[in-house]
Amino acid sequence: MRLGLNQSVRLDQRLVQSPQMIQAMKILQLGALDLQERVDQELVENPMLEEEGNEPPEEGAPEAPASTATSEAEKSLEVDAAAVDSMLDDLERIERDFSDGTRATAGDGDEGDRKLAALANAPSMPHTMAEALREELAFLDLGQRERAIAEFLIFSLDERGYLLQSVEELAHDWPRAFLNGDDEPHQEKNGQVDQEEATTAEAGLAADGDTDDTDDTDDTDENEEELGSKVSAAEISAVLLRLQGLIHPALGAHDLREALLLQIDHFEEPDPLLRAVVTDHLGDVQENRLPRIAKATGVTIEELKVALEHLRRLDPSPGGEYGGTTATVIVPDVIVEYIDSEYIVRLDRERAPRLQLSSTYRRLLESAKKGDVEQVWLKQRLESARWFMDAVAQRQSTLERIARIIFTRQLPFLEKGLDALQPLRMQEVADEVRVHISTVSRAVSSKYAQTPRGIFPLKFFFSGGLTKGTGEVKSQISIQELIKKLVAAEDPGRPFSDEGLAKLLLETHNIRIARRTVTKYRKMLSIPSSSVRKTF
Repeated sequence: MRLGLNQSVRLDQRLVQSPQMIQAMKILQLGALDLQERVDQELVENPMLEEEGNEPPEEGAPEAPASTATSEAEKSLEVDAAAVDSMLDDLERIERDFSDGTRATAGDGDEGDRKLAALANAPSMPHTMAEALREELAFLDLGQRERAIAEFLIFSLDERGYLLQSVEELAHDWPRAFLNGDDEPHQEKNGQVDQEEATTAEAGLAADGDTDDTDDTDDTDENEEELGSKVSAAEISAVLLRLQGLIHPALGAHDLREALLLQIDHFEEPDPLLRAVVTDHLGDVQENRLPRIAKATGVTIEELKVALEHLRRLDPSPGGEYGGTTATVIVPDVIVEYIDSEYIVRLDRERAPRLQLSSTYRRLLESAKKGDVEQVWLKQRLESARWFMDAVAQRQSTLERIARIIFTRQLPFLEKGLDALQPLRMQEVADEVRVHISTVSRAVSSKYAQTPRGIFPLKFFFSGGLTKGTGEVKSQISIQELIKKLVAAEDPGRPFSDEGLAKLLLETHNIRIARRTVTKYRKMLSIPSSSVRKTF
């Protein structure tokens, strides 16, 4: 086979996505908060772009009287200062009333120092479970070695407060984790200890004069040797017991059963029935097999129900109350209002980006010499700003058209609620807007609509459906809502099975649905099975 080079001419058509097209698709996919963040970033990076109303006044324009402007500014500052003073006074009062005596006070200083001290000493809210538990260590009288073991335990817990390793495994991992610095929290702690020791050492030098550096080094080496030496499982267990006594009796449990038993052991009066239920019949409790448990333990159903009431008060996640929670902020892009007997669909005008080209930099571009580096750079910024403004405008236009079609189809939902939600597919909306289905998918992604019925993600309004005997099509979500209502109205002593729910939907709503479909919808709604829902 011979190899050679040759030239040929070929004519073909290909769609190549330009950077501007990619930018437009990304902007279309952004939600309200992400879009605002993207706009702010572009305003910082591109001086040719600015918000409407932020343009500086042109030369020769009348200016406001200086005295008026000054007085208004001073008035604003006075109001702000009063608000700050009030806030600091409140912080100082809280500090005085609830201080445990361990924080520094500034009663001998002037007014400004007192308020600053109150603000500085105000406790901050922990962000994670580990941070919160580290603060709790301040209440334990621990030696340096015990404190290091306690921190090692804290950072070995999962988000529920469980230990995923045995104390023997933790003891085996201790030297490697501590000496090699594999555990990042230990590095942070060591850094804090080193800084505190350095401050103490400086104070000691100032008070006592010269000291023997060799002795200090030897002491430090001995401390490091003591901390880094091996620990036994008994040492870890002893520190864990201290933590359980202070923080939570089930902290450091290895599973749910152990967590419940540790809490039962802390009851003022022993409860042998509850202990037997948790030890031998926890699976039966989860499946609601009360007659089997009553027969095995030799008690009545009523006595067992009393014990289970005590069980429900126990905490399955001992570290849950210390874990930080992140609030999800939802900002609707689409607003649906009922005005003058009709529903109006619009975008949120207050959050709609209002951008314009900077006249100042456009004048600089016009005055720049053609071909200069400055002129080329400004021209590129101008083109980038125009592309960005067009992409934002296109996003707003596409989203508004899609939203109007969605709520035109979902008018019964706006009037009657979830029971009347109509089946709707993205392809139907794409055909009506005359865009590709991927454009509709990007447009509704991460977007929310504020309606008279509540705030919903736009994707919520897209679902398949089932055909009733009359030919009417019901959406999957409306059928799920019917199942939820039927379960809520059932007799707790005789709950409906999935087969019974399917028959009931056919008899009462003329909806023919398979039992396995009812099971799928029930699980999607987090509704337990009939055997678990049954009460005795």
